[in-house]
Amino acid sequence: MLVSDLLLSAVVGRAAEHSALWGERGEKWKSQSRLPDFSFAGYHRGEQPLPKVPPGVSVKTFGAKGDGVADDTPAFLAAIAKTERGAIEVPPGRYRILGLLEITRPGVVLRGAGPDRTVLVFPTPLNDIKPNWGATTTGQRTSNYSWSGGFVVVRGKFGSQVLADISGTVSRGESTMPVESAAKLRVGQEVEVYQSDLPDNSLAVHLYSGDAGPVENLLGRARTSLVGRIIRLEGNRVTLDRALRTDLRPEWKPRLRSFEPTVTESGVESIGFEFPVTPYKGHFTELGFNPLALSSVAHCWVRNIRVLNADSGPYVSGTFNTVDGVVLESERSVDKQKCTGHHGISVGGSDNLVLNFDARTRFIHDITLSGFCSGNVIAHSRGMDLSLDHHRYAPHENLFTDLDAGIGARLWKCGGGAALGKHCGTRGTFWSIRAATPLSYPPAAFGPPTMNLVGLETKQATETSPDGKWFEAIKPTELQPQNLHEAQLRRRTGALR
Repeated sequence: MLVSDLLLSAVVGRAAEHSALWGERGEKWKSQSRLPDFSFAGYHRGEQPLPKVPPGVSVKTFGAKGDGVADDTPAFLAAIAKTERGAIEVPPGRYRILGLLEITRPGVVLRGAGPDRTVLVFPTPLNDIKPNWGATTTGQRTSNYSWSGGFVVVRGKFGSQVLADISGTVSRGESTMPVESAAKLRVGQEVEVYQSDLPDNSLAVHLYSGDAGPVENLLGRARTSLVGRIIRLEGNRVTLDRALRTDLRPEWKPRLRSFEPTVTESGVESIGFEFPVTPYKGHFTELGFNPLALSSVAHCWVRNIRVLNADSGPYVSGTFNTVDGVVLESERSVDKQKCTGHHGISVGGSDNLVLNFDARTRFIHDITLSGFCSGNVIAHSRGMDLSLDHHRYAPHENLFTDLDAGIGARLWKCGGGAALGKHCGTRGTFWSIRAATPLSYPPAAFGPPTMNLVGLETKQATETSPDGKWFEAIKPTELQPQNLHEAQLRRRTGALR
């Protein structure tokens, strides 16, 4: 049980408090609100539960021993190669893995018998197996596995073609937009609204609502992406089933693209990942003791895993993916920052959902949001002393809700290179965050005043301005709803969750 569950049970009977941005059941909210709509995050936009895939082929059929001594890599590779679709079962045991395992097909699930019964053991780091050297933004030599990759990777691609150019300016919060031609569009079609920056970084500045900080090293690389379904076509006017997260402007060449992920419905579940007990030597020394990654996939998942002694936890990128139930533990000696690894979990892309994340050790960055990501949700999770790392590059309109931050001494501690914008972009939202230490509004270098902070453990007073700082000093245990994502999803779908 999370500490938050105990806290909530202790305050049953007290009068609930509600945010002026939401109200009790969303009656104060509208699509143009400074409070974004996070209800589309996760597997199939939260509209379907994670599937229970029927039993499939066992890795032991392909020769896996599971004795912790034999090299079981060839058996796993053979099982992955032979499985066109379905589950690959990993029975109880300890499986020694000495290579990379990649799933590149839709509908393939690697499933153990539980993270304490099925354990994959990795004695050698990724960089020794497949060297991948790089450098930091300051030129320090390091392995690229310091911030990416995993031994088990579900890897896809996002094929897309331009379906229509969007004509004219469309404001955030709108869902109807004019196009040059609707000939390639149809009702029910899933499309991506995409736009990209100019050398002047004007889109990036927009993603910080005009208060970006230094951005010269962004070099016009900002982009926005939102995937929605067409619900109406009227001549050359297209209406989606969701509102825009940002303005669309002609200079950023907004367009509708096809949404064609090559890998969907694949996952990794009920497995433990174990690495050697080696001292953690600190930032950028990591050589790739990384368990897994979801890379450029959609409607995929990670469920019920335990990771021991990792350099980093899962790396997640793509759209509409769910990560549910990741426990991170470590027996390593700590570095000078009292950490045992680099990134606890990293999220990139859009509309991904992380819930029931439990960091029982301290990482330099416990939860990281990557560049230009949006619509992602971190919910009902905890850590020893969480850092909510916004790694610059304008991560915007992401949500942290119903969190137990533990000590609470480094909530706003972030990384990222110089002149890449402030850490957090516009309308980043922090909702119901408990901590042992009272939390303060983050420093100006963290993000613009258009962020939303509601229900944090604090001694500061409420300070709200419709177009400026929004800090509602509601006790987190008395704020209702505790989980904004669940409340928004319930309001949109009418589902009881």
